[in-house]
Amino acid sequence: MAEARFTLALLVSLSAIFASSFADPIDFRLCSKKNYDVKVSGVDITPSPVQRSVNTTFTISASTDKGIPGGKMQIDVKYWIFNVYSETHELCSETSCPISAGNFVLVHTQALPGITPPGSYTLTMKMMDEKKHELACISFDFSIGFVAAEDPKAAVADG
Repeated sequence: MAEARFTLALLVSLSAIFASSFADPIDFRLCSKKNYDVKVSGVDITPSPVQRSVNTTFTISASTDKGIPGGKMQIDVKYWIFNVYSETHELCSETSCPISAGNFVLVHTQALPGITPPGSYTLTMKMMDEKKHELACISFDFSIGFVAAEDPKAAVADG
């Protein structure tokens, strides 16, 4: 059960997206040299490094030359070299649909549970249209800090 909560929290946090002037720009890589229909221009994580028990927002800025009525977003997460989480989201749960030609942003926010191991993670995001045609694929690294934020409920209970 704890593993399921960890992986769910990790995915939601990793898929998280929100443009912020305080966001930390992240280097990302394309999965291949393919000419993708969706061009990712930036990935931001707030806060960075990610902290356990603190809302984390991941923002992916992108653009497209043609409208996208909907689709799926596949997220795969590795902890060091181990696959620890995989989930598929409806694209329209991460941004407004239909996506019009031009710039758009995918946003998701979640707090990782306090039991999330600190260290280095790699997230791979694949975006597919309704016909399962791959529109984009990127990966990026992020880290989870060694210090978990204090649980506000625990502080109230102690106080």
